[in-house]
Amino acid sequence: MEILAFGVQSDEKPLIEKAFAGRHEVRCLDVFLTEDTAAIAAGHEAVSTSVNCGLGHRVLQTLAAGGTQLVVQRSTGFNNIDLEVAERLGMTVARVSSYSPHSVAEFAWTLGMAVNRRIVRAANRTRDFDFRLDGLMGRDMHGRTAGVLGTGKIGEAFTRIAHGFGMRLLGWDVAENPACVELGMEYVSKERLLAESDLVTLHVPLMPETRHLVDAEALRTMKNDAILVNSSRGGLIDSRALVDQLREGRFTGVGLDVYEAEAGLFFLDKSLETVEDDTLARLVTFPNVLVTSHQAYYTTDAVGQIVDATVRNVLDYTEGRRSENVLVPRS
Repeated sequence: MEILAFGVQSDEKPLIEKAFAGRHEVRCLDVFLTEDTAAIAAGHEAVSTSVNCGLGHRVLQTLAAGGTQLVVQRSTGFNNIDLEVAERLGMTVARVSSYSPHSVAEFAWTLGMAVNRRIVRAANRTRDFDFRLDGLMGRDMHGRTAGVLGTGKIGEAFTRIAHGFGMRLLGWDVAENPACVELGMEYVSKERLLAESDLVTLHVPLMPETRHLVDAEALRTMKNDAILVNSSRGGLIDSRALVDQLREGRFTGVGLDVYEAEAGLFFLDKSLETVEDDTLARLVTFPNVLVTSHQAYYTTDAVGQIVDATVRNVLDYTEGRRSENVLVPRS
């Protein structure tokens, strides 16, 4: 069986090809799966997708009409897939239920520290041999408060980093994580966490009930000099409301590795085009905002685990097994 893999990054391609070698054929494409590209998959029983591929009803119908029966997504999140339509079409859908939580947690901490210590601004200055310190003053994180929204595996990993820096720990989740409690985390309401935290980091999945978890009201609850970091899903933050707050001069820094309208932008070179997203265009102009293109997971360790899990998902499908990665089982 030949698997058609969409949205494959150049660093990712050799890992995918090596993992599938001797098992199944795989053809890697750098284009993303969209309504315009879905027809390419005709004749392929299995496709592999990335988080920024769009698998709405039209794409899934095109895939099914072309003979695709298996979708294996190379990510934990699956909010880009219409699972009800996939089930109705008799398609099997699987994802990667977990991979190195340290990759995302470490990157989230890096974003927070980068905006706190004005690293990008400092680096840009020194490239021009400007060695002034004006405007580069940051703050010690030791003794300050870290608020972790979502304390699963990634949230726990972030908590351990913050604990190592000597921070007070506040957490919010549907259930307490005993490992975080052991580190001294106090579980509080979302409102109290936002009001008391010097650094707020998001590690919850994107679902209808968590969309715009950090909305205008939540942003107003935060300290004026707080740091906000999102390395989970862009839809957790109301981006327009965030722009409004930034225009009022609020927040020491904001680090965003995700953006709610990133599909069709992130992972692509848009440097020679006019970006029509006014909200994103405004966000990147703020000197205290750092935007990266959904790269928190992008380490050799994490991507290797993602690829290995994807191979297992294909093998499970061909050999009639079902694992915790399956979102829509084989009919």
